[in-house]
Amino acid sequence: MDPTSLTIVIILAVLMFIAAKMSVRIVRQYEQGVLFRLGRVIGVRMPGLRFIIPFVDHLPLVSLRIVTMPIQSQGIITQDNVSVDISAVAYYRVVDAVKSVVAIENVAAAIDQIAQTTLRKVVGRHSLDQTLSETERINTDIREILDALTLEWGVEVTLVELKDIQLPDSMKRAMARQAEAEREKRAKIIAAEGEAISAAALGDASDTMMAHPLALQLRNLQSLVEIGVDRNTTVVFPAPLMSTIGELSAFLARENQAASASTGKSPVKAA
Repeated sequence: MDPTSLTIVIILAVLMFIAAKMSVRIVRQYEQGVLFRLGRVIGVRMPGLRFIIPFVDHLPLVSLRIVTMPIQSQGIITQDNVSVDISAVAYYRVVDAVKSVVAIENVAAAIDQIAQTTLRKVVGRHSLDQTLSETERINTDIREILDALTLEWGVEVTLVELKDIQLPDSMKRAMARQAEAEREKRAKIIAAEGEAISAAALGDASDTMMAHPLALQLRNLQSLVEIGVDRNTTVVFPAPLMSTIGELSAFLARENQAASASTGKSPVKAA
């Protein structure tokens, strides 16, 4: 074979190799291919080994996996005129490969921009207290709005979560004072309820002691026993206790005299 023919054969072999390489495409399991032929959509190619016509067909691959997209911090003014910085995170996935390629140029950038504006719009309709306490409802509202907008792009927003809420320092101090005042209020209410219960119990005890006068004296004696544990304690007897002791001595003396009269013995003096 002459050199010219050999060169032509080599060139043809190289061209055939390049054409074969360009005509073979591999679609991975988590992807779908959108086949364009002369600029028109022919169909969707599922995962596996696929063949296309070089320079005629174009097969862009679209990932169907869930994408995590952070929403950068946004300066937002709430309904009660409080400035807060809120960041969030959104999760979305492509459900229609053809729409995600044909309906919009860059689906990721579009979702990022619409998510930022939706975050500002939804949070701006709530007060600060609602933003802090009703995050689940805000997350749901943002997801529903994004889902309705991105449905035409073949994208489904699966989840939106507020990630961080930054408050001004003055607002943090005010909230700290409010929390402290709330705790003091609860402590005073609990103490007042305890005093009411204690007063009711003391009232019941006083009624019992009025029905049984010696119960008060027994309680006094018990108090003296408790005080007498400390040897350095000086005990002062209350006057009612001393009169009761005198009455008790007189009662014992009368009982002693009665017993002596019945037996004919001389009475024994009470101590």
